Amino acid sequence: MTATYRGFTFEQIAKTLDHSVLKPDVTQADIEAGAQIARKYDTASYCVQGVNIAQAAELLEGSGVPVCATVGFPHGAITSVAKAFEATEATRNGATEVDMVISVGSLISGDDELVLADIRAVAEAAHVGGAHLKVILETALLTADQIVRGCQLSEQAGADFVKTSTGFSTAGATLENIRLMKATVGDRLRVKASGGVRSVDQVIDFIEAGVSRCGTSNAEAILLEFNSLAS
Repeated sequence: MTATYRGFTFEQIAKTLDHSVLKPDVTQADIEAGAQIARKYDTASYCVQGVNIAQAAELLEGSGVPVCATVGFPHGAITSVAKAFEATEATRNGATEVDMVISVGSLISGDDELVLADIRAVAEAAHVGGAHLKVILETALLTADQIVRGCQLSEQAGADFVKTSTGFSTAGATLENIRLMKATVGDRLRVKASGGVRSVDQVIDFIEAGVSRCGTSNAEAILLEFNSLAS
């Protein structure tokens, strides 16, 4: 009989986790260690920054674990042309998922046209390269109305996911914001929680609120915790 915790199996939890190694001081050894975790636990993806994509892709070759690349990370405050180029480079180097940060200030300012064009440019570049696009809203900096508008613009621009946070802002994912995002996009887009995801109970709470993915640098600890709790 397969062990479960709160009705979920180990594989279901592992396949929700985007294991992430994104700090600015990561070394090649850190990337190798992260890839070993992603491969060992068969996580949903392995998320790294641009300079580390080729190494991650080589380390994960044949594992079935996709490489996820950040774009415009962590502030989103670069031009759409630069973000689109970054997405193109990411897919050329082996990424099959792209997590972009929107122009947060433009969304707050009400410049929906710029935000829409920004997301669309990256969506097109990612899709041409065979990658899914997740759009990071940085929800801690937004009002509820701005979160809804960010989700709507992401959908209009052709994104595949909306995502809460970078993990580098004032706060991370909350159940309130996840429920709001899920209510806005329904089943048309998927939802990813990120920022402060450290426990298996958080992951399950987020899944039950509607997420398909959780970004975390704590994948191994979460999965070991699952094993300690499962019966």
